[in-house]
Amino acid sequence: MAITAKDVAELRQRTGAGMMDCKKALEEKNGDMNAAIEYLRKKGIAKAEKRADRSTSEGIVGGEVFNNGASAALIEVACETDFVARNEDFGKIVTALLAHRIQSTAADTEAFLAEPMTGSPSESVEEYVKAAAAKTGEAVNVKRTVRFDAGANGQVGMYRHHNGKLSTIVQVTASSPEVANHEATKDLVKYIAEHIAATAPIAVDRRGVPAEKLEAEQRVAEGQAREAGKPEAMIEKIATGKVEAFLKDVTLMPQPWVRDAAITIAQLVADHGKKAGGEITVDRFARLQLGAE
Repeated sequence: MAITAKDVAELRQRTGAGMMDCKKALEEKNGDMNAAIEYLRKKGIAKAEKRADRSTSEGIVGGEVFNNGASAALIEVACETDFVARNEDFGKIVTALLAHRIQSTAADTEAFLAEPMTGSPSESVEEYVKAAAAKTGEAVNVKRTVRFDAGANGQVGMYRHHNGKLSTIVQVTASSPEVANHEATKDLVKYIAEHIAATAPIAVDRRGVPAEKLEAEQRVAEGQAREAGKPEAMIEKIATGKVEAFLKDVTLMPQPWVRDAAITIAQLVADHGKKAGGEITVDRFARLQLGAE
């Protein structure tokens, strides 16, 4: 039986499920509307979809380092209440999704959700999440996920806050595999991941700050200087100085280390490179905090 757009729209209106879920249900049940509704209910899709617009401000940010320290993954799984977030069953859901992320090389969250779920290839990751929502009785969704793979000359470190709501990963490249796998390098990535959790930098260094952001900061600083009555000839120089101070504050490398404010992260990296017998460069980092963008 041919499935029409009208049929799909009617099923969506009656169940609140997504268009693709409705189309699949109708195809599975040869266009039988009632059977398709039952199919969606058994899958937990209709129930989960109706909850999709609820606020999901609680949850867990899971993370793991693997491949002998060369790879790491983070995943933010949100739910509605702290009660569910602390529930053992919700923890198992996050563990299963993280296990899949370790197997997955998806470039982004959308691609990740579209993949067949590890251990249950008949359903996608997104379908697994919807079924999980039905079991918890709350809206559940994967908000963000990220994975780093550093390669032979790299090392990845992770920090996970004790409350499970904040995790960070950082990737470095060393001058050789021996330097990458040295204990000093392994200590370094842990220190930096912890630092990133505390200070929330926006980029590794000034090269990672979007040009439009710098231009906006320059305009604001110039406006402030004019409001303060500074001479027009001095305004650009004053504003440039403020932008430089801004960059030192919000980028990783010039920040004072949270464990010892007498040294910067750049100095920390150089010192640990020497201990490891080579050079180390910080490539990138990710910071996932529950509910933050």
